[in-house]
Amino acid sequence: MAYEFDFAPVLAQVGLLLKGAGFTLQLTAVGTLLGVAIGVLGAGVRAWHVRPFDALFGLYVELIRNTPFIVQLFFIFFGLPALGLRLTEWQAAVLAMVINLGAYSTEIIRAGIQAIPKGQLEAAAALAMSRFEAFRHVVLQPALAKVWPALSSQIVIVMLGSAVCSQIATEELSFAANFIQSRNFRAFETYLLTTALYLLMAILLRQLLAWLGQRLLMGRR
Repeated sequence: MAYEFDFAPVLAQVGLLLKGAGFTLQLTAVGTLLGVAIGVLGAGVRAWHVRPFDALFGLYVELIRNTPFIVQLFFIFFGLPALGLRLTEWQAAVLAMVINLGAYSTEIIRAGIQAIPKGQLEAAAALAMSRFEAFRHVVLQPALAKVWPALSSQIVIVMLGSAVCSQIATEELSFAANFIQSRNFRAFETYLLTTALYLLMAILLRQLLAWLGQRLLMGRR
């Protein structure tokens, strides 16, 4: 039997999809700012072997990169309350995204730091710069410029991975899609539009990150 397409019931609820998309972008923005900040800190600590924090960051990176994101999310939302720490759906989703991106960005940025010529660090030492001053003025911006495409891709991956946050009733885009589909039973149409929204957000986010990289790291206008 031929399938009859009917987008009208889905389009009638498009406001919910757009609201969910906005929620997804909010999660991504907060997760990116805090996750990359952790990545910069972790990369510096690991690159300079600041003890004992380099070992702690190494353990953190291995733990997060070798476990599924959804398990990390469930541990935060369902596991931590057993220790008396209760988080809302929003707080748990943000924390999971920050922790996940922080681990991956630590290794990405560390690769950029290790690619910096040793001569630049020797010049910074000759100028009597402290480790922090050398990291801030000599290392960080060139390192970020080298790895910005990889870091941008990881941010987009985290944004797309936020879809699993619907499993704890975080009202992002996939949660909105599931809600609409459960009411109108137009699964194909609902998830087709949802896929298009995720694709659009990913393309726009990648373009935004490329523009920011050129403006802030490459010195282009």
